[in-house]
Amino acid sequence: MSKKGKIQEQVEEQVEQPVEEQVQEEQTPSVEELEARIAELEDKNLRMMAEFDNFRRRTNKEKLELMETAGERIFTEMLTLVDDFERAVAVMDKTNDIDAVREGIHLIQQKFIGFLDKHDVHAIKTEGADFNTDEHEAVTTFAAGEEQKGKVIDCTQKGYKLGDKVIRFAKVVVGE
Repeated sequence: MSKKGKIQEQVEEQVEQPVEEQVQEEQTPSVEELEARIAELEDKNLRMMAEFDNFRRRTNKEKLELMETAGERIFTEMLTLVDDFERAVAVMDKTNDIDAVREGIHLIQQKFIGFLDKHDVHAIKTEGADFNTDEHEAVTTFAAGEEQKGKVIDCTQKGYKLGDKVIRFAKVVVGE
């Protein structure tokens, strides 16, 4: 081997050796570095748990406030209906005109039905409907003939839905 080749070989060995030693040093961190990393991760974990706990408390508080204010809004809107009923009662005590009282009560009823519609509350249809246990509660059965079997014959108490959810079942008489 030539003199130039030997020198080049020696240079390469010297260059490679420190790089390999550096790589080994970087791959094996010291105990202090590992302990510092563990402490850092434990701190992050503790902060994350505290942040999640605060988030959970805050969302529970917001849900509670939302339920309270939603009820408040509906009751505030109902106060106008109460005012109308109070005026109707006052007029009933002072007048003998039964037709005017009847008309006033019908107006209040229509206003109340409009209020329910506004809040997506609707009566469950019962007249001539097939008996449906998801919407109807059978109070009694009545022998009404073969054509009325399984059908709603009479409704003793209206049922209502809020959207698609039944909030009160219709109490009905079913044909058998």
